[in-house]
Amino acid sequence: MARNSSSAKPAAIAGRVLPLAGRHGGTGLVSILPAEPAFRTSLRARPDALGSLSRALGVELPEKPKSSATKGTRSALWLGPDEWLVIDTGGKDPAADLAKVTVLHSAVDVSQRNTAILVSGPTAEATINAGCPQDLALAAFPIGAVSRTLLGKIEIVLWRTGEDAFRVECWRSFSDYAFSFLTEAARDAIL
Repeated sequence: MARNSSSAKPAAIAGRVLPLAGRHGGTGLVSILPAEPAFRTSLRARPDALGSLSRALGVELPEKPKSSATKGTRSALWLGPDEWLVIDTGGKDPAADLAKVTVLHSAVDVSQRNTAILVSGPTAEATINAGCPQDLALAAFPIGAVSRTLLGKIEIVLWRTGEDAFRVECWRSFSDYAFSFLTEAARDAIL
């Protein structure tokens, strides 16, 4: 049991070390960088709850496969008929906003489970396709498209954020593998 006295030393608080801190990879044609920290919430809900949840989040939850919606620093990525990954890069916790909603839903904070890698440049598609079987041609996977897929031996959530830019979301325990895989693939990627 802790004692509360004026002579007691303050409790030490451990700081979280980002799994890919200080890493960078790529070539002159592609950049591979760890994304900045973000809040992430895994959201499950029935269709009748989407209006209330969208209002609480401040972004419309997409209902179409492979789609996403962004407003400000908050994005909602469609992962399945009743599943979304909500990412906030501006420091506001989506789970806290969803806690106020009374409609039936499940919102789980996965901020410490996931991390992201940003892949951008003219050979970004080829770099990712070295380990991802999905057709990433712009016509098949346009800007804003999202897919739960594979990269090498791991599951990822792949989000096209620009014509030559992608966000690769993965579990932090697989982040070293994903970053190393992409760095190696970048060396062989050609236009």
